[in-house]
Amino acid sequence: MKKEEAVRLMENKFRERVNKDPRIRNAYMLVHSEKNNIHLNIAEGQTEGMPANPQQQFHLASIGKLFVSILTGVLFEQEKISYEDRITDFFNDDLLNNLHIYKGKEYTNEIKIKHILNHTSGLQDYFEDKPIKGKSMLDMIFDQPYRRWEAEDIILWSKSNQKSHFPPGEGFHYSDTGYHILGLILENVTGLSLHEALEEYIFKPLHMNHTYLLSHEESSKRGKFSIADVYSKDINVKDYSILKDDYAGGGIISTTEDMLKFMKAIVQHKIIKKVTFERMKDWAGFFNFFFIGIDYGYGLMSFKTIPILQPKKYSIWGNAGSIGSFMFYQPEKDIYFMGSLNQFRYHSKGIRLIFKMIDLIYKIKD
Repeated sequence: MKKEEAVRLMENKFRERVNKDPRIRNAYMLVHSEKNNIHLNIAEGQTEGMPANPQQQFHLASIGKLFVSILTGVLFEQEKISYEDRITDFFNDDLLNNLHIYKGKEYTNEIKIKHILNHTSGLQDYFEDKPIKGKSMLDMIFDQPYRRWEAEDIILWSKSNQKSHFPPGEGFHYSDTGYHILGLILENVTGLSLHEALEEYIFKPLHMNHTYLLSHEESSKRGKFSIADVYSKDINVKDYSILKDDYAGGGIISTTEDMLKFMKAIVQHKIIKKVTFERMKDWAGFFNFFFIGIDYGYGLMSFKTIPILQPKKYSIWGNAGSIGSFMFYQPEKDIYFMGSLNQFRYHSKGIRLIFKMIDLIYKIKD
């Protein structure tokens, strides 16, 4: 198959996937491969009654964890923070008291930065875990969609209403609560708010002119298009606190082109050194939060080869969000994949879309 035909089929496959699913109201995808001389940046659907545009900004959801992880890596290289540091070393108040109690014993002082990064702390997940009693965080958000939750509020609610899962380092449990703690630590280390730290250490150096962390103030980096709508089934939640208060867990707004700049900087070791990136591959081990075949390191998700089940061509690394957002790199063919389906619980569908694009690229004949 010639490259031109493969690109045309990729575009058709993407638009077909979006249009056949009524829950996908708008979607974005960028496929870039210098090795194959491909740069496809497309959008489909509508947002706020207007056609979706490839240059449009959208929520990244949990992809933001990789940005926070890279920021941690930058500070690690500057010797301002260590992956072995205990989280309690950065707090002088009672915020973390009784944070991690498991079978009657408190383990808070044993949690290290590395445990937060690869979700092996055993901490609660405010976003998905059920509360001991009463309403879940998601229920409260939908009851009061515009109520603002500071990071400290979420940590306090999580430790008071949810149970810890295991001692630090002895399992895997995805924890947005943990990443909120990490965000506060990074603020402590840099003396900046998290959105200022991300701007100074990542966005500005990489000329990511359309990327920012949502905060209470509107960013001056808003583009000429409105931020893409995001749906939970048939409800548009774009302006809900469910996204605005995701903070270090995934509160970043960006575009596919800016995401490409970020991933290229990681691949080419322009933002952190290769040795630091290799350190981020401290996989959580047998435990994972999707299914067998996925490793999770420091904000880094990696699909590994499994004979018959998962061919080598699907070996990609990056991160994904619960709204069907994705940001991955496939080393063998030097392919980058960025985008979003903007529908909650569509993370696996975003990954499957990437696999379909990979299938087409592998059919290109030199």
